[in-house]
Amino acid sequence: MDISDVAAKSRVFRRKLEKIKSGLNPEGFTWYPYHSPANFEHLERLLRGERRNFLDLVRGGPVIDVGCGDGELAFFLESFGCNVVAIDHYSTNWNGLCGVKLLKKALASSVEIRDVDIDTQFSVDGGPYSLALFLGILYHLRNPFHALSTLARHARYCLLSTRVARFTPGRRFSYHELPMAYLVDECETNNDSTNYWIFSETGLRRLFKRCNWEICAYMTVPSRNPSDPVSPEGDERAFALLKSAAVDPSRELLAGWHELEYHAWRWTERRFSVAFHPGANYGGATLRLSFSIPDSVADRLRGVTLNASVNGQPLAPESYSDAGPHSFVRATPMEALKSAPLKFEFELDRALPGDELDSRERGVVVTSVELEPTASR
Repeated sequence: MDISDVAAKSRVFRRKLEKIKSGLNPEGFTWYPYHSPANFEHLERLLRGERRNFLDLVRGGPVIDVGCGDGELAFFLESFGCNVVAIDHYSTNWNGLCGVKLLKKALASSVEIRDVDIDTQFSVDGGPYSLALFLGILYHLRNPFHALSTLARHARYCLLSTRVARFTPGRRFSYHELPMAYLVDECETNNDSTNYWIFSETGLRRLFKRCNWEICAYMTVPSRNPSDPVSPEGDERAFALLKSAAVDPSRELLAGWHELEYHAWRWTERRFSVAFHPGANYGGATLRLSFSIPDSVADRLRGVTLNASVNGQPLAPESYSDAGPHSFVRATPMEALKSAPLKFEFELDRALPGDELDSRERGVVVTSVELEPTASR
């Protein structure tokens, strides 16, 4: 389903929710005042090419809506058959989660509602999730790095929006090209004490990278004036589709991998392997193994040669003599694609043995291993 069709359906669903809300007429609280499904108007512009098929993003696992408000987006995605977990925190939710619970009952919904403090020891149960919605939440967090890093370990894709700025208040200094964020005072922005970090675009992109997210699509919705972190007329929003470098439901690490370190990379043994369960539409696929050779390995072993095979079919080996980042990229033979899963086996000609400082056998440090479709049947 093209994202434009999803956006059109979101407008219909929004009118349905407004009718339901007006009929409920609750006492003791007010509804969340912003219309969350309106985000699809921006997503329609953000998603291009093959990304326009929105349902591809939500296939293969449940969806998690972080900072769900009254749950409008969660209930909308449920209408497409998605299993959805909606997360927000009682003390910071607009109406103490009363709205999302009342709508769930009115819709006879199966959406799971969780009361989670995203800004403390944020953890995610379940998954892996196919998609995380993280819209309008980042600048409300004291610890955005922790939240984004946590999501990257549990969700394959993330749709994110947040406020960004090009200038400091009063537009006295530009920080657009610097990896920075402005920390707003308690009531400096919209008189809202839950606002914290307003990143520059460069800072936001750096944050994504350090939290193990790859940018698939990015755009900003400019303000009427040059943007700043505090004024209503200087409000600029960034929208991004992100892909996790840590989660791939189609990938299974097999033998020869040590524990994940710093949520970003793994040492391997001399022999290591991985299996992929590619979709039926793979008419061709390319393996991409990104890794580093630490100085300790390069100095002591004077280089390594990497041999590989897929389902028993050998791939061309490659030798590496220098320390630093490297890539091993090979097209998957068409004959191998007829079998599932695709099992890639790697073997280094040498590795560091265990010693007094580290008892593990150490080969290379892998930062990512991906199977990229190159054609569709």
